Amino acid sequence: MNHTVYDIAILFFTYSFLAWLAETIVATVKEKDFKNRGFASGPFCFIYGFTGVLLTVVLQDLRGNPFFLFLGCTVVSTAVEWFTGKILERMKQKKWWDYSAKKWNLDGYICLQYSLLWGLLGYVAVQYANGMFLSLYHLLPPLLGKIPVWILTAVGLLDITGSYLSIYHMEKKLPRLFGWSQKLQRWTLRFGGRISQRMENRIQRAYPATAQSAAAEKDTDKCTLTLLFWLLVIGALLGDIVETIFCRLTMGVWMSRSSLVWGPFSIVWGLAIALITALLYRDRNKKESHIFLVGVFLGGAYEYICSVFTEIVFGKVFWDYSGIPFNLGGRINLLYCFFWGIAAVVWIKGLLPHMTRLIGLILQKTGKVLTTVLLVFMIADIFVSVLALVRYDSRSHGIAPQQRWEEIMDVYFDDAKMDRIYPNAIAQ
Repeated sequence: MNHTVYDIAILFFTYSFLAWLAETIVATVKEKDFKNRGFASGPFCFIYGFTGVLLTVVLQDLRGNPFFLFLGCTVVSTAVEWFTGKILERMKQKKWWDYSAKKWNLDGYICLQYSLLWGLLGYVAVQYANGMFLSLYHLLPPLLGKIPVWILTAVGLLDITGSYLSIYHMEKKLPRLFGWSQKLQRWTLRFGGRISQRMENRIQRAYPATAQSAAAEKDTDKCTLTLLFWLLVIGALLGDIVETIFCRLTMGVWMSRSSLVWGPFSIVWGLAIALITALLYRDRNKKESHIFLVGVFLGGAYEYICSVFTEIVFGKVFWDYSGIPFNLGGRINLLYCFFWGIAAVVWIKGLLPHMTRLIGLILQKTGKVLTTVLLVFMIADIFVSVLALVRYDSRSHGIAPQQRWEEIMDVYFDDAKMDRIYPNAIAQ
């Protein structure tokens, strides 16, 4: 089923509101007091809306298989929960929720019982609820149906901005916006049953773990954006080399594994290296088993999402594991998920310290010059690669060039060249 942008927006806000309502009711009953569980001021839990949309987009092809749809929803939802917890912790140096007291938890951010619950809720949403909500939405006239989407989008953007100002105590930067956010907050709390205190106090009441003072960890070697960019480039290069050698050893052929038209760079690997570093940088001294489990779990979810994304955007399947046992829709398989876990341990425990020192030395010698040049090159490489892939897909469907850039792509990146760069790409 193909969803329009408005369909996706309606699902996003619907699940955001329903999640806020459910979390608020559960928390109120449990605490015997009203608890507004939204991160922002309005009656929305946006992370649930995002997760609902993500499951809708990436797991549509599993609707015919209930078991794998449930499994996919469990894995993707849990990955989002863990990733969100880590990001929020980096924002405030505190945990927003903590499952450490529950059995089978990982890092206090995810646990088995909630993962199974998210899997069940995700299954119900993708299999049944999406169709019901969209059928109701499509009863509205087209123009009338677009108006609430634009209003909710504007409210949501202003709400998130106001919440950001509150978290970082930047109310004076945009006082009018913050004042609007407070008005929305008061309306939300009246809607829930009570006027609460300011947004910061509300967040701490809803998530008591944030009220606990965390030891201010003052890393002298913080994981900066510059470091992550260099790790992305190095990871993309190493990933391409590893995959090329792997294909040679297992298939007996030398095969291009690059994601880009210029240079041996596998962006899937580069992004994975940058993400795992950003998420596990402060956990780098934890046990190898912890790093391995996180790598298995997040690596599988990441690869699945990348597979769906590239197929939707470029109309190509760049890898297919259908012939390998214990695969999920041909997009991931258990063996390679274990490989992601091993790669995470090798990277975090073995290679990252050396790479950090090497990058520090490069930056010390070249300053910002080499970083700027490399950044410009990578942006250009990615941009041209996207255009070449889009045109590659159009040619496979017999569409003649209509724009000047399409003619240029046909000249410099014809089918023969694209077949060499992307030998495994299968048109959809």
